Amino acid sequence: MAYQGGYPQQYGAGGGGGGYAQHPAAAYGGGYGGYAPPPQQPPVSPEIQNIFRNIDKDNTGRINNRELQQALINGRGDHFSDTACNLMINMFDRNKSGTVDIYDFERLYNYINQWLQVFKNFDRDASGHIEENELTQALTQMGFRFSPAFIQFLITKNDPINRKEISVDQFIVTCIQIQRFTDTFRVRDTEQKGVITITFEDFLGIALSMCS
Repeated sequence: MAYQGGYPQQYGAGGGGGGYAQHPAAAYGGGYGGYAPPPQQPPVSPEIQNIFRNIDKDNTGRINNRELQQALINGRGDHFSDTACNLMINMFDRNKSGTVDIYDFERLYNYINQWLQVFKNFDRDASGHIEENELTQALTQMGFRFSPAFIQFLITKNDPINRKEISVDQFIVTCIQIQRFTDTFRVRDTEQKGVITITFEDFLGIALSMCS
């Protein structure tokens, strides 16, 4: 999952799919001595087992956000952010322990690779980050029609100093947050007009829930 020259070399970036319906954000829903799967769990591939062992530095049979962060490098040569790693661990942590076992990790691994493929499709110059026009194209293909001012806001939010680009981990977090807010908005937009009336408490509940 480490980056070199913009894209992962060690662990690959397969999978993915175009269009809003196949967008990864809409797709997610103890030891490993012999990796004997529990009932109804398919066997874990040797590739995933090896990757899991390399990331599980303390040999607990579970991966936490810090271990995941050490394994993920974006196109700038930086580790993925705390926000990105916490978000992804929480999405696949079935036991709500702040960690993932090897079966959770296999789903997380595939999910990350789907996102890497999406990101690669829009990083036309293979720079390891995307700029304003590339982000606009990505969000448009996902089904969003945002104004140039809002796109620039997203860029500035993630790159407050240079206001030019966002890395892959920032891209993943941004798209997941947009998707979550969109889903919450649609529940309240019963007439499908793109406009809702919301109380202050409901607004706060939505905003605070997105922070968890």
